[in-house]
Amino acid sequence: MKKAAFILFAITITFNTFAQSKALTDSVNNWYKKRNYYLKKEDGWLNLEGLFWLHKGVNTFGSAAGTDCHYQHPMFPEQLGSFVYEGDSVVWKNATANTITIHKKATLKEEAYKVFSAGASYSDKVMDYGQFSWVIIKREDKVGVRFRNLKANTLLNFKGIERFPVSDKWKLKARLVPPAQDFLMITNVLGQTTASKNAGTLHFQKEGIEYTLDVIDEGGPTLFIVFADQTSGISTYGAGRFIDVPKPDKDGNTEIDFNIAYNPPCAFTAFATCPLPPKQNRLVLKIEAGEKNYGHH
Repeated sequence: MKKAAFILFAITITFNTFAQSKALTDSVNNWYKKRNYYLKKEDGWLNLEGLFWLHKGVNTFGSAAGTDCHYQHPMFPEQLGSFVYEGDSVVWKNATANTITIHKKATLKEEAYKVFSAGASYSDKVMDYGQFSWVIIKREDKVGVRFRNLKANTLLNFKGIERFPVSDKWKLKARLVPPAQDFLMITNVLGQTTASKNAGTLHFQKEGIEYTLDVIDEGGPTLFIVFADQTSGISTYGAGRFIDVPKPDKDGNTEIDFNIAYNPPCAFTAFATCPLPPKQNRLVLKIEAGEKNYGHH
């Protein structure tokens, strides 16, 4: 009787473990379905084909040699127009009768149209010409044009991102300790260093060793981490990866699931301005979980 009870107990434990592992795998796979969907959207990262930093004054835009914002494509006009960057604003001026639209709806007929004003990081004026779209962005003292080809080969040829196998060994309990300072200084690929809101330090253990990661609060439902580890530059992206963690309970308890560690935009395109991991977020740990390297950026 005791033997039968033990066998039943062992079977129950095995079944529960299998069920939990399957639930985790299904959850992670669903997360990546959404991830791939957003990567392929019109405002995703797979269709970027240009980032043109503007200088003060007139910046010409087209496929002709010598234009300030030069984009070579057989379907793009030699001279489409120009961006006039004066003070803290950018004004678009048409060069020809080519049809420019805003959000693919309203035809831009005016000779001059303000597309960016001071105080913003992104313009809300998404301009379109055929299969191409662009928007003005600002990074500290730099103002530029983020340009997309909605039929880019990088988008059309996308087949997903190789990942490590899902494992419950990489879903770990964690504790968030309140920050000693209000801000984290984060440097991006342009070499610019900015202050991000400091959410605190995340403490977690792996194989009996405690590790820490500084965490950013971007104001959403989750907290944001930029990290690197001993797979960076080998099997994963060299400049590190990102991960989102649930906001902690009142006691600071949360969890970190490295199965959903994901590549920064710079892994997909040379036309992104990604943050880099701060020194304290470069872990002496091989995290074989989440997304592997992609492409050659």
